[in-house]
Amino acid sequence: MSTDYSPLLESYRFENGISLKNRVVMAPMTNFSSNEDGTVSGPELQYYARRSKGAGLVITACVYVTRGGKGFAGEFGADRDELIPSLRELAEAIKGAGAKAVLQIFHGGRQCPPELLPDGQTVSAGNVPAELPRGGHGPVPRALSEEEITGIIADFGAATRRAIEAGFDGVEIHGANGYLLQQFFSPHSNTREDRWGGSLEKRLTFPLAVLREVKHAVKEHASSPFLVGYRFSPEEPETPGITMAETFALIDALKEEGLDYLHVSQQDLWSKPHRGTDDSRPRIEQIVDRAGDGVPVIGVGSLYKADDALKSLETGISLVALGRPLLIDPDWVQKVAEGRAADIKTELDPSAQAELVIPDPLWGALIHTPGWMPIKA
Repeated sequence: MSTDYSPLLESYRFENGISLKNRVVMAPMTNFSSNEDGTVSGPELQYYARRSKGAGLVITACVYVTRGGKGFAGEFGADRDELIPSLRELAEAIKGAGAKAVLQIFHGGRQCPPELLPDGQTVSAGNVPAELPRGGHGPVPRALSEEEITGIIADFGAATRRAIEAGFDGVEIHGANGYLLQQFFSPHSNTREDRWGGSLEKRLTFPLAVLREVKHAVKEHASSPFLVGYRFSPEEPETPGITMAETFALIDALKEEGLDYLHVSQQDLWSKPHRGTDDSRPRIEQIVDRAGDGVPVIGVGSLYKADDALKSLETGISLVALGRPLLIDPDWVQKVAEGRAADIKTELDPSAQAELVIPDPLWGALIHTPGWMPIKA
């Protein structure tokens, strides 16, 4: 008896009226392949177009909203109006292939490589360096001043305006993966004692101010429905660090402000919580419960096979995001639609770069970073 994958192919309509052709989202993934001036490169445009034929929604790699927040070599930008034509090319490449296009906007904070910054100085909520996965610490950041904080908030609004003018269907605020918004929310990195830090409520001030500024830009500049989403990481390993209880407080606060979706950043969709809840169910189920009917949730995390993605809908998520699976097999959605789910590739073929339309810098990173990607022997 064949499996019915039709739930993945059902259309989805957001509250604001924007409709997707299916429930599959291309997750935002850094690709290291943009031009030095912050414009989108030709190989990048081809890479996105190749993957936009199947997914209902494509969320781009993160773009820096200010030059001091550039987090990656080969990252494209949205920090000045001169980049709008380049952004428009990207929006048209995605939408022309049949998907809705969302621009992920971000500031790397203390995670930025100093050599990419105009003054070589990383910044954050406080002067606490990041704890590195393999031990040790990152560079010591400088605590942002009040004036700088309000400037960065305005930068998120300006980047949103540029996304609107470029023809995107929405923006996603990147509040996950240890970047600046998470640094303000985290008790590990935010040691401030002013209105931007201290209590849980004060640590929420910056993320909520960014959301308000983005929504204000949409109200001022968008003449048609425009999505505003927020991506977050549900817990931190550091002590002190963000717990599930604090994650629930973040969800409550974001819901109260109002937004179009929440996007949960996890390596494994089914991961279990560590602290801050007595509920042993996977984090994603608890997050969906907390979000309630008021805001849809996008789930992501190692869903390589169609069966994995189908099962993920049982958690209550509205949309399934695929990152690495769409790098490995850009025809993932089409194969499901054509009844060929068994043909989906789940390991990267080292000889298939041209067929997969993956730019050289990203290809090099995929092939030479152990553990990032299942690679075909």
